[in-house]
Amino acid sequence: MTLYEFGPTRSIRARWTLQELGVPFEAVKVDLRAGEHRRAEFLKINPAGRIPVLVDGDLVLTESVAIPVYLAEKYPEKRLLPTDKRTRAEANRWLLFVATELEQPLWRITRNRSLYPEHQRQPTDILLAGREFREMAAVLERHMQGREFVVGEHATVVDFVTAYTLDWAGEVGLLDGFPNLQEYVQRMYARQHAPLRIAEAFAALRA
Repeated sequence: MTLYEFGPTRSIRARWTLQELGVPFEAVKVDLRAGEHRRAEFLKINPAGRIPVLVDGDLVLTESVAIPVYLAEKYPEKRLLPTDKRTRAEANRWLLFVATELEQPLWRITRNRSLYPEHQRQPTDILLAGREFREMAAVLERHMQGREFVVGEHATVVDFVTAYTLDWAGEVGLLDGFPNLQEYVQRMYARQHAPLRIAEAFAALRA
């Protein structure tokens, strides 16, 4: 398997899953700063010009939530996704919650702070997105009261996706006032096979 990735991005979700599984893979760095994601050779792999991308034989899989789910299903013996219908439904629920309710406002904040050309940035949307994130983070904060993992009794890909997203929220200053979520992020990244955190990945790029 080959993982096309770039350190601090949502590639972390895919790398985390691969490392937890302990399966061999080749890592190919796609340097977004150099525009490598827009080059013809990469666009042949993913016409959307986005990372991560997992290539497994003749399967080319994009999307940073789909890749961990695929890997968990490929190696069911590792128990990175629930197998019973009810708990699996809960896993799907929280994966979609994180991708839609938490990640979406974080993207709006990041784009308006640093990715859009300065004349296109909308400071008011940063405020709106921050408020929307905190409203939904409060839902997860209550859910995590007394829980070690988002779903079930052991770590799953739901946790890898969620912990990365919350780390991103911490980077933009949105985890203050959510002690359960802060403790959860620390706990998840203390795992033996956890990847670098976002700040560490950025530091590694500068090294």
